[in-house]
Amino acid sequence: MEQVIDSSVKSSTVSKFKLPGVKRVIAVASGKGGVGKSTVAANLALALAAEGNRVGLLDADIYGPSQGLMMGVPEGTKPNVANDLLQPIIAHGLQCMSMSFVASDRTPAVWRGPMASGALQQLLTQTEWQAVDVLVVDMPPGTGDIQLTMAQNVPLAGAVIVTTPQDIALLDARKGIEMFRKVAVPLLGIVENMSTHTCSECGHQEAIFGEGGGAAIAAEYGLNVLARLPLSMAIRMQSDGGQPPLIAEPQGPVSLQFREMARIIMASLAAANNAGPVIQILED
Repeated sequence: MEQVIDSSVKSSTVSKFKLPGVKRVIAVASGKGGVGKSTVAANLALALAAEGNRVGLLDADIYGPSQGLMMGVPEGTKPNVANDLLQPIIAHGLQCMSMSFVASDRTPAVWRGPMASGALQQLLTQTEWQAVDVLVVDMPPGTGDIQLTMAQNVPLAGAVIVTTPQDIALLDARKGIEMFRKVAVPLLGIVENMSTHTCSECGHQEAIFGEGGGAAIAAEYGLNVLARLPLSMAIRMQSDGGQPPLIAEPQGPVSLQFREMARIIMASLAAANNAGPVIQILED
């Protein structure tokens, strides 16, 4: 009989991974796939770097890593190893690590949850990050074992939730928000992706996936909408070509939105650090 492994662990009993060389870790997450989470993670990392931070980018999507492609890392690139530690790949000024760097792009990760979580733990703890101010983690979609490993075991400074205005995406976004709330990870805000589409021929704007969804879920949980990003062929082509908008069009409207998002996030993290301890008086 196949043994069933219970991977649920109370967050209070789990010791956090130590990540030498990393000051803060931010997770970019989504409740479902296909909402542009990886695009947001890549451009947010580049925007944080453009604001003067030393930034790392970890592709934690073990089953479908895509950051190597987005960051223009040539296929087949492997990280160097020094002192039994993986050396990050430098791309567009970021320190990058991904499962695609240590396995073939054409080899599927046919693993059960605990195996995938173990692979993520190795990428996290066996990478020699170099004085990183912010490590941006591109999370896999959903709320399974890998997400719980990150949320419970990594000292996350905060999480950004990516969604589209579509009702089905908002349902799954709520699950992601609730997961981070249950393990006491601060939520930094909502990114509404694919908000509007502008016709390249006539300039007409249309909310293909509906409108107001990001604002509604942000209001429901008392969060800020960090950005409303368009559904754009240019963004798709730039990302697939390894030249994200922050690199291809650093002064373009989308890039400026990401720069503003980066400033808001860094201000939130600084405010959290300066808030000091909260004293609670409990009655016996």
